[in-house]
Formats: sequence, C-alpha cells, structure tokens
Amino acid sequence: MTGNYEKDILEISSILRTDINFDTVKREFIIGGRRSALFFLDGFIKDEVFEKILEFMLRIPPEELDDIHNMRDFSLTKLPYVEVAFEKDAYMAALGVLSGQSAIIIDGVEDVLLVDTRTYPSRSIDEPDKDRSLRGSRDGFVETLIFNTAMIRRRIRDSRLRMEHYQVGKSSKVDVAICYMDELADQKLVKKLQQKLKEVDIAGISMTSQALSEILIPSNFFNPFPKVRFSERPDFASACVLEGKVLLIMDNSPSVMIFPNSIADFSKETDDYYFPPLTGTYVRIIRAVVSLLTVVLTPITLVFLNNPHLTPHWLSFINTQKESLLPFFFQFLLLELVVDGLRLASLNTPDTLSSSLGIIGGLVLGEFAIEAGWFVPETIMYMAFVAISSFAQPSFEMGYAMKFMRIVLLILAQFFGFWGIGIGFVTIVVLAGFSKTLSGRGYLYPIFPFCGRDFLRLFVRTNIRSHENSAKQARNG
Repeated sequence: MTGNYEKDILEISSILRTDINFDTVKREFIIGGRRSALFFLDGFIKDEVFEKILEFMLRIPPEELDDIHNMRDFSLTKLPYVEVAFEKDAYMAALGVLSGQSAIIIDGVEDVLLVDTRTYPSRSIDEPDKDRSLRGSRDGFVETLIFNTAMIRRRIRDSRLRMEHYQVGKSSKVDVAICYMDELADQKLVKKLQQKLKEVDIAGISMTSQALSEILIPSNFFNPFPKVRFSERPDFASACVLEGKVLLIMDNSPSVMIFPNSIADFSKETDDYYFPPLTGTYVRIIRAVVSLLTVVLTPITLVFLNNPHLTPHWLSFINTQKESLLPFFFQFLLLELVVDGLRLASLNTPDTLSSSLGIIGGLVLGEFAIEAGWFVPETIMYMAFVAISSFAQPSFEMGYAMKFMRIVLLILAQFFGFWGIGIGFVTIVVLAGFSKTLSGRGYLYPIFPFCGRDFLRLFVRTNIRSHENSAKQARNG
C-alpha cells in the first residue's frame, strides 16, 4: 500500500470483490482535501461510533495533512479513537475487513488504517441449559470471543492471566484464544497447544470446537473416552484456570475447551462448590454410585435373568415370572436404541410439543409395550433408571462413553455371563489406560498412577482453604 489512491483502491476492491458482494461496502470521502475511501462489512460496523469518527476527520483542514506521510502519523494526531492498527499488505488489510474491522485509505498517505469498531450479532449471556446451577451465577458463554474473554477477565483480575490470539483455517480464519495463568499452567502444555494451532492445515472449521479438538488430539475411532472437557459456564472455566488448567476459546462457539483432562475431571460439577463441604461430599458420592450403576446394572441383571439359579436369595425379586416375545438381551438392546431415538427426537421437537412427546414416549415404552408382550416390566424399569440416571454425569461426552461401555458389557454378559462382565471391565480399563492426553499425563489419574490425596478428593469435597493448600503443594512438587 504505497499511497497511490487508484492503485490501492483497485487492489483492495479486487480482493474484497465489492462489485459482487452486496455486504462489502466501499464509501468514498474527501478528508483534508484528499480522496479517501472506507471499506467495511455491512452489519459489523458500529454506525454511531463511526459517524463521530468521520465527522471529526471530515473537518480536518487540507494544510494539516501536508506533513502526514503514513497512517501511523495520521492516527497519532488526527484520529481520536483507541483501537487502531496499520497494514502495509493489501491482503492482510482485506482480511481485517472480513474480520469486521473498517479500513481507511487516504490519497498520498501510505498504509491502510484499520479501525476496530466492529460489533457482532449476539445473544444474551443467559445460563446454559446443560450446565445449570442451583446457586451459581446465571451467565454463560456466547458465540462472541471477546465477550467470553471479558467474562473470564471479570472473575480473574490478575496480571498473570494470559489471552493469546490465533487464527485457524485457511478459509474460515476462526479466531482462537489460549487462556491460562502464567505461573500456574503447565508451560509444556501451553507450548504444545501453541505449536499445534500454528500447524493446523485445514480449509475451514465450520463446526468449531469439536472439529478443532479432533485435530488437536487425534483419537482411535473405537475409543469412546473423551479427551477434552467442554464447559459453557464462565465460573467453572475460571476456576479451572486458577487450578492451572488451560482454556481454548473459539469464536462462534459457546463452549470452551479445558486441558489437560483425566477421567476424574469428568466427574466434577459446578454445584459441588456452591454447597457446604458435607453436602458437596454427599452429592459426589451419590453421583459416583449412580454413574457406576448406569454401567453395570443392566448387564448384571441380564445374567441373573438368564440364569435364575445364580441369583442370591436376597436378590430373588430381580427374577420375573412373566413371559415375553423377545429374549431379555434383545429387550435391553432395543430399549437402549429407543431411549436414544426419543432423546434425538426431543432435540428436534418444538418446546410446545416436547411434553406431549414425553407422554407418548412413556406410554409406548410402558403399558402398551408390556401389553403387546414385547417387554416385561422389570426390563423397562431398569432401563428407565439408567436413562434418567445418565443425566447425573456432568459431561455429555462421558455419558455416551458410559453408554457404549454398558452395551459392550451387555453383549459379553449375554454370551459369557459374569466372566464376560469381568473381561469387559478389564478391556475398558486397558483401553482407558492407553488413552492419550494432550499433556501426557495418565488418563486414569489419580487411580493410575495412584495419588491418595487426589483420589480422596473425588469423593470428599474439602473446604476452599484445604483445596488451595493442596493445589499449592501439587504445584511445588
């Protein structure tokens, strides 16, 4: 960008294709007696703010531009706005316009002046539906990157908090920010994330978080264990940063990614820290027991139903005397599919009809299915417990991993009984043990390698002072 008005205008216009794109606007002015042009995207510019800027610049006398040779000098003396940048390259200037900035070109003045008055269409920062809290804050991340970073900055007023900016995707140019505490986070993990973001070679990332996580941590197709924890709550994400974790925040995504993660991290929930330690401990124990039951309840029940003579006397109520058209194994598998089908249907059902869908689904799975002779009441009751209890797992991804584990155990229990359940558990533990994390830490930590303090904290909610002292000891080795 040499300051030759005709050449510079033609260069940027050819990149932005203002003759074809109706939302790419080129507006010409006379500033200080010189021809000038403004490029911006319709819908991204703050009209009132830029009107004030133009009102000031249009009043500049011609003689005041005689000693101005580049946009840096122009901004120092003639532009009363805080967020400005300068570009010599036409392509980078056009990229700034496509990102929402406004570009100003003045005849005889070198470089392009980028003024950041952009605004994005956004929704309110309401509490997310999935990560609701009884007593926590009522705000949540949105699809605008700068709003999300501001909500974290509001909670962590520390000069050590770092927000590093990157762009990912050759076409999408998605804005990504790495958030961490400088002296608390694992620097090897931070450098690894920085390197991986720089090496991302993909045309575009349209579905944002999940697509980027698959690029950063390639995983085996048959390994259901999630490697990334997602959260839409600023308070939970901020707490993770203060514990030394690293956040990856993406524009156009209301979910932030949290690194590093072990299997224990997926059991934590925000409400644990909004209750007294005794209540929080009780809730954690109940969650752990219920999560275990959602995996083993139906496989163990299937073994007892197939082999009534193996049922202990005190569990004799498990057996059923009613007959059905389908074997118990197929009943459980079919109910697994039906529950997921109804869940997917509810996601695509308008709110006004969702309650009706639930009533119809309950009738079909309940009384009508039993009267038709397909199912017995016991299998429906057990699967109803499993379906409802699966929501006790805070992580949606880990919930589906537990579902896949349960189906594998069902298949093995059908053919090999209790031996099959044992073989399935060993296989699951081995699969989890070989799962790779971004930081290199064991996925089964604190079980393997075993750490008594952290293992106890999976079930016992300590007070904040003890938690902070433990975190300091861990950081100090």
